[in-house]
Amino acid sequence: MEAFVREIDSHLRERLIPFWEKLKDTENGGFYGYMGYDLKVCREYEKGCILNSRILWFFSNAYLLYREDGAVNGEEDFVKRLRCNADHAWMFLRDCCLDQEYGGVYWSVTYDGKPKDDTKHTYNQAFAIYALSSYYDATGNEEALGLALKLQRLIEEKCTDEYGYLEAFSRTFEPESNEKLSENGVLAEKTMNTLLHVFEAYTELYRVTGDKQTAKRLRFMLDIFAGKVYDPVLGRQKVFFDRTWNSLIDLYSYGHDIETAWLIDRGLEVLGDGEYTARLSPVTTEITKHIYDRAYCDHSLMNEAENGVNDTTRVWWVQAEAVVGFLNGYQKQPTKSEYLKAAKDIWNYICNYIVDPREGSEWYWCVDENHDPEKKAIVEPWKCPYHNGRMCMEVIKRLRR
Repeated sequence: MEAFVREIDSHLRERLIPFWEKLKDTENGGFYGYMGYDLKVCREYEKGCILNSRILWFFSNAYLLYREDGAVNGEEDFVKRLRCNADHAWMFLRDCCLDQEYGGVYWSVTYDGKPKDDTKHTYNQAFAIYALSSYYDATGNEEALGLALKLQRLIEEKCTDEYGYLEAFSRTFEPESNEKLSENGVLAEKTMNTLLHVFEAYTELYRVTGDKQTAKRLRFMLDIFAGKVYDPVLGRQKVFFDRTWNSLIDLYSYGHDIETAWLIDRGLEVLGDGEYTARLSPVTTEITKHIYDRAYCDHSLMNEAENGVNDTTRVWWVQAEAVVGFLNGYQKQPTKSEYLKAAKDIWNYICNYIVDPREGSEWYWCVDENHDPEKKAIVEPWKCPYHNGRMCMEVIKRLRR
């Protein structure tokens, strides 16, 4: 166990943090938005606001993780760099990603911080809340907390209906079609993915504020997960829906299911509501069991299954969430030693096949069933340090003594 933690800690310190530090744009703010498979950075590529929110989350939480140990171990310079990187990301989000006229966070801005894609997506607002809440926790910056609360009010006022959270909007918050969060040939009015990340963001906001209205909305979302998204017959979540939560496709997203399992457990822990824990904890236990039984093979997790047909691609973020999800499952049920073994096994797979061995790189986007990488970008609006960085931090926090 100690060796497992040391490996993860070393990877975070020596690989992930230095990689993302080097993408800091000191001229135009934020972090560069694209590195191709050829490891060339496109300095004038658009900057995705989700990417920059996730980078803010990453450095804020790395600072939270290491600041106390840094003072003890003589690593003040390392900790100071983490704080500076978080501050740098915060200023770009505040100054460039936020629409000062209509409110909310853009989908993307140009390399020099001007609006590019002014879509206002609920998913994007949620990630800004998630990042800003962590940044507030790390720094005590009241302006950041105020912005997080303002974005939450905006979501509740502009992005909801009586059934839950809507998805895509114009700059002025007129509803638009949801191509950005729809896949597999359907156009969804609601998605499990957006719901999950609003829940994740509100969990973090509630953790740092204790706000009663946020707690109320967490319960509202838990009711949707239990009553609309989770299918007790199939033992898994549905993914894409119409406005009233009718499923549009037979899709089993293995990565989202294992991620949901531990994020809901985290939300239940933060919420501290015994009634909801008793209701939802068995659901997350069941989700974890089925992912282990159905998707874990060849020392890794498959991507998804549509109409019962498995996509055997091994995607970077799916592997990262599987490590945390199985570790969470083991900690809930210590007799399930196979979950801990799976977490370690998948970590070894990541080291052998997902981590790009080339100097100056990070993780491949994905590999095929023969372990050959697809030549996709190393950094782009969706490829970020959120999943793999969070995996490292979760393992360290959960297992270090």
